[in-house]
Amino acid sequence: MLRAAAAAAAVFPSRFAAAPAVAAAEEVRSPLLRVLGSLRGGRATTLGTRARFCSNSAGSDSEAPAAAEAKAEDAVAAEGEADGKPSSAIVPTTPRPEDCLSVIALPLPHRPLFPGFYMPIYVKDQKLLQALVENRKRSIPYAGAFLVKDEEGTDPNIVTSSDSEKSIDDLKGKELLQRLHEVGTLAQITSIQGDQVVLLGHRRLRITEMVQEDPLTVKVDHLKEKPYNKDDDVIKATSFEVISTLREVLKISSLWKDHVQTYTQHMGDFNYPRLADFGAAISGANKLLCQEVLEELDVYKRLKLTLELVKKEMEISKLQQSIAKAIEEKISGDQRRYLLNEQLKAIKKELGLETDDKTALSAKFRERIEAKKEKCPPHVLQVIEEELTKLQLLEASSSEFNVTRNYLDWLTVLPWGNYSDENFDVHHAQQILDEDHYGLSDVKERILEFIAVGRLRGTSQGKIICLSGPPGVGKTSIGRSIARALNRKFYRFSVGGLADVAEIKGHRRTYVGAMPGKMVQCLKSVGTANPLVLIDEIDKLGRGHSGDPASALLELLDPEQNVNFLDHYLDVPIDLSKVLFVCTANVIETIPNPLLDRMEIIAIAGYITDEKMHIARDYLEKNTREACGIKPEQVEVTDAALLSLIENYCREAGVRNLQKHIEKIYRKIALQLVRQGVSNEPTQEAVIVTASEEPNGNSSENKLKEENMENPATGNASEEASELELMKKTTDHDVHPAEEPKEAVLTDPALSTDKLCTQEVNKDVEGAMEEAAGKTVEKVVIDSSNLGDYVGKPVFQAERIYEQTPVGVVMGLAWTAMGGSTLYIETTKVEEGDGKGALVLTGQLGDVMKESAQIAHTVGRAILLDKEPNNLFFANSKVHLHVPAGSTPKDGPSAGCTMITSMLSLAMGKPVKKDLAMTGEVTLTGRILPIGGVKEKTIAARRSAVKTIVFPAANKRDFDELAPNVKEGLEVHFVDTYDEIFVIAFQSDTETETS
Repeated sequence: MLRAAAAAAAVFPSRFAAAPAVAAAEEVRSPLLRVLGSLRGGRATTLGTRARFCSNSAGSDSEAPAAAEAKAEDAVAAEGEADGKPSSAIVPTTPRPEDCLSVIALPLPHRPLFPGFYMPIYVKDQKLLQALVENRKRSIPYAGAFLVKDEEGTDPNIVTSSDSEKSIDDLKGKELLQRLHEVGTLAQITSIQGDQVVLLGHRRLRITEMVQEDPLTVKVDHLKEKPYNKDDDVIKATSFEVISTLREVLKISSLWKDHVQTYTQHMGDFNYPRLADFGAAISGANKLLCQEVLEELDVYKRLKLTLELVKKEMEISKLQQSIAKAIEEKISGDQRRYLLNEQLKAIKKELGLETDDKTALSAKFRERIEAKKEKCPPHVLQVIEEELTKLQLLEASSSEFNVTRNYLDWLTVLPWGNYSDENFDVHHAQQILDEDHYGLSDVKERILEFIAVGRLRGTSQGKIICLSGPPGVGKTSIGRSIARALNRKFYRFSVGGLADVAEIKGHRRTYVGAMPGKMVQCLKSVGTANPLVLIDEIDKLGRGHSGDPASALLELLDPEQNVNFLDHYLDVPIDLSKVLFVCTANVIETIPNPLLDRMEIIAIAGYITDEKMHIARDYLEKNTREACGIKPEQVEVTDAALLSLIENYCREAGVRNLQKHIEKIYRKIALQLVRQGVSNEPTQEAVIVTASEEPNGNSSENKLKEENMENPATGNASEEASELELMKKTTDHDVHPAEEPKEAVLTDPALSTDKLCTQEVNKDVEGAMEEAAGKTVEKVVIDSSNLGDYVGKPVFQAERIYEQTPVGVVMGLAWTAMGGSTLYIETTKVEEGDGKGALVLTGQLGDVMKESAQIAHTVGRAILLDKEPNNLFFANSKVHLHVPAGSTPKDGPSAGCTMITSMLSLAMGKPVKKDLAMTGEVTLTGRILPIGGVKEKTIAARRSAVKTIVFPAANKRDFDELAPNVKEGLEVHFVDTYDEIFVIAFQSDTETETS
């Protein structure tokens, strides 16, 4: 669009319209010039910057217009000389245009000049400008206008700076001649004002040779169009298409609207060459394409070139129109929306429905805090009032305004003094805990104690309970159950890997995007000041460059400090003393001691096989079956399968992996049922809809038969499933008479009575019942024999390798992250000889366990010397002690007594008592020290069918606290010295006190 505008400004300057004196010559002009003359007289005010045809340069009758112009120019020149000023009108000419055989060459940098069009140019060369003025005075007002060629190696389509124009002005003589196109236009100099020269094109010229270098003067030949047939249909059609395209441009583009509208009204007076020049002149095409039109002397080819240019101009105009329309629609839409919003605001303000933003915000915040005013602490109310006053003084566009608004939003939304009503009913809590969890009696007892204290006091103080145990034992779900039992809101957030103190204590308000800490977010989320907050994975706290989160948790969790907990964002104390904190951890050793000191540890050791069986049967299997959409009568998982699943696949302390395996089993069962054609979707209207699709009576039966014929592989299963659905529907109809098929058919508007009758439906139902009575869906049974088809091969093998342990092998008890396990300690003799007594250890043992082995070797030699003085086994034998599962790292002191027993068994050549397992740390004097993980080790012993267990005497109280079902069937000995273990292990016939 800019290119076309520039072309228009260059070609059609309005101030260079012909003088009134020229109009006097119209009487002697051709009809074409008379038409164009009307444009000068009648439409001078509307044409503005438009091209005007001033001479019939294409014809042979150029003398008449030249003479007419000469008369007009004489009159204008006389007026100018009388005033004593240089005239800007056309200078009288004695020679005719065709008599000009040598002319001054004027370079045109942008576009060629077409015959009949004006063009202003700027001449900076003073010598050239003086020569043009001299020629006008000598009545030779003609010059040659030639387009400048582009420099070699440049792209004419790329716009560059004006350096090239400066170089053109500097060129002289032959250098300038080489940069000019050979074909140009004979131009009449109509006016010279300063360095601006206005040219009017007359006819085409071709440069033949150079006459003078400065200013550049060349000899020219006058070019004429090649002869053509005016009645040629091809030329006519091409010209009509040019005219038609110009009309299209008239409809789309307003830039050339006046030109095209004026000339197309009298298009019949145009000749074909002039039409081609006109189209090329008004187009915004590339200057080289316009030069090509100027150089073309064949009229038909020129018309074709012009048609291409005006077609391209039409496409550009269409694109311009679409861009303008899109932008206009966007702007008008935005303006309309803005005006409507402003009107809506004004209307609401007049009606009193809405005030300005700051007043509305203040009213909203005051309304929020009004309901909590009595319970809200005075220092908080004071801060809120100060911030509200500050909000009114700030500009809404300032950044401080947004900070204050967000701060007030957090201050007013917190539940100041709003506590939920707690339920201190112990029986209700017992019922909820039993519903959600099986076993865990010690955990439930501690929770009930907490509730009982709250019942007696009438209120409950916030405590910190830390549930520690292996993964999957239900620590997180216990916290949820406690919240449900107490009727408290529940909020959970995990601190695993947390390394930024700001997550707990909040950011400073000066930072962009500052937020309060997790505790403040919790209070906003739950809406009460006494929720139950579960802090998950507290043993996995991180520590980064932003501080130590474990130390930041001290203020949050300590009952002595959290009465006035200070969040960095809020910067006002918050009372968290009524919040009940429940933390979960896998191991408590990684929790920092200051934080651990403020917690009450409740250890969850895990579940034994019996407990896992109850959990799997009563909780996991039921929930999984419902989640998979399987009915109880379609599948049966036997106890043997569950037991095998627990012992061979899911030995860990928790039940999460057990749940995954049960889900895997039921997914495969669901796929198996679907492949058989079973569908458990409710199909209450299946009989009626199927019957309505068949015009004959036995619609349901026919439909089933057709499906069976189309799908022979699944036909029987589909038939059985459909018959069962029919039986179920019929049974339901018997129980609920209001839902008889007859009534359903009559009330359904989609069914027509001429296609379906109630007797036929009843007949179908009765027939389906008779067929289904003899068939049943085959139930899927999962037993230990086919369990591997659903969950793969067993993960664990039996821990018990020996039915009767051989000489030098003793079973020990160990604690692992999966709960507890049994492990064998094996000792064998490598070589024997005088003074070759030594000990070799393998099995990836830790430093503590290696020390235990050395102690065991020393204590074993002392005991053997005492029991059998003549036995020199340890002095003369190199002993190799190994703990199986060498790829598993093992460490800890509790295997000391087991190692001594293994070495003594090898030295004396006696196996230990059958079904015996032991654990305990040994000193050099033979004392047995207490160990940890009594419950886990007891569970591991029961899993391996151990009958006799040896524990340190100091662990008797730990064993007594175990559940009766864990201790059932075990013979447990509590010992203080190794001599007692020696009697139990090797002298089975000796009576020992059993505790």
